[in-house]
Amino acid sequence: MKKGFSLLFLGLLLIIGLTACGAKSQEDVKKALNKQMEEMTGYKANATLTLQTGNEPQNYNIDIWRNKPDFYRVHLKSDNKDQSQMILRNDEGVFVITPALNKSFKFQSDWPENTSQAYLYESLVRDILDDKDAKFTATDSQYIFETKTNYQNNKTLPTQEITINKKDLTPAMVKVLDQDRQPLVQVEFAGFEFNPKFDANAFDLEKNKTGAEMDTPTMAQPANAKLMVLYPENTPEMELIEEKKVTTESGERIVLTYAGEKSFTLYEEVASVLPASTPILVDGEPIDLGFTIGTLTENAVSWSYDGVDFYLASEDLSQAEMAEIARSVQGQAIK
Repeated sequence: MKKGFSLLFLGLLLIIGLTACGAKSQEDVKKALNKQMEEMTGYKANATLTLQTGNEPQNYNIDIWRNKPDFYRVHLKSDNKDQSQMILRNDEGVFVITPALNKSFKFQSDWPENTSQAYLYESLVRDILDDKDAKFTATDSQYIFETKTNYQNNKTLPTQEITINKKDLTPAMVKVLDQDRQPLVQVEFAGFEFNPKFDANAFDLEKNKTGAEMDTPTMAQPANAKLMVLYPENTPEMELIEEKKVTTESGERIVLTYAGEKSFTLYEEVASVLPASTPILVDGEPIDLGFTIGTLTENAVSWSYDGVDFYLASEDLSQAEMAEIARSVQGQAIK
């Protein structure tokens, strides 16, 4: 009996040992992700982006192209296709294209370096590799990492949950969590292809402007367009002290002045559709506001959304604070 028991015990130990050998550790997976990122030449992906920051979830479709070393093309479209933007990086610089307004802006920027991007593979891998305190779990088919984010201008989203497919190390889903661990941003990948072949002009500005305009036609400029005023929902220690209408050459502008511990002014006016023109050179950085891509400078953030131009300026707020307030200016008008 003792001999039989010993053989059984040794057999169980062998099975446990073999099972353990088959399971990859967190470090094993990190090394595999790092190798994949270094060896790939680029990728194509499509995903659904869901924002939970307003009264109702907002859904966007994203097409992402990446070609090493520095070429990017990210096309963001709302479900109903009336909102569309593209951010493009090539040898000439970084461009943000808004086809409905026939607008394009050029930035001297290193976007998307040095900040988290929930829909870019290399950004997700970098956040996994950089967080020495990342939490790691594995299921039968996926690896799940919980890491810190690196949003330089958004401190309200400190954590993200990144799900990677075991089979090919492609991203499956990303949930960006707020301070109460509620998912405010979710990216669900529907397709992902490593090392695709790109046409020679795949990242050409004029080709992509034309393609974006065909996908989202230029908005007709309405006569006597009505402006529905939107108010920021997140104004800590500040209150609206003045609201006035100003007549301009192009129509009506709303000026909202907020004061308190800090102060800022928000300008809103019906967006004008520009004639076909060369990109406008901007002294600032592109900033992802979730529902749109805007422009961030030292003392202001500007963006266009739903046919309206917004400009938020402050001498008191930090860039992160301005961006946080800008993200809350959306949905129905709320005072």
